[in-house]
Amino acid sequence: MTLLVKHNGGWVILLSFIIALLLTTIPLPGLLADWRPAWVAMMLIYWCIILPERVGVGIAWLLGLILDVHTGALLGQNALGLAVVAYLTLRLHKQIRVFPPLQQSVLICAYLLVLQFFTLWIRGIIGVPPQHWSFWAPVVSSMLLWPVFFYIMRGIRRKYNVF
Repeated sequence: MTLLVKHNGGWVILLSFIIALLLTTIPLPGLLADWRPAWVAMMLIYWCIILPERVGVGIAWLLGLILDVHTGALLGQNALGLAVVAYLTLRLHKQIRVFPPLQQSVLICAYLLVLQFFTLWIRGIIGVPPQHWSFWAPVVSSMLLWPVFFYIMRGIRRKYNVF
């Protein structure tokens, strides 16, 4: 006997990833561009925590490839980093869900540091190391923004009954 589970809100998940990609590529002036949060990674982590059976490593890989093409990065650079972040998030999603958003932001910081280390490693291999400390700024801005982001996404998920 198989149980068929009807999922709701797939379009909300897809639209949220599209918006995250757009927020990543919108041009910002000077210093603001350095502090741009890692929107795609934050959205991926959110959906991996909330719906691990629907959003996983495969979607992370696909998002990473799209992000690589969109930003002009080395093909596979973001895909590898986002896949690792998704894997780590999926491994601990039950524990992360019970943390309040302020504590979750510390884990978000750790996951985004992993993502930045993969980016740093790959850029070092190809001979294009970061030139400035601002390479780490998205980690800080994403960590600080996470509680607000979490509550906004939770409200959207509840409004559109995504499960």
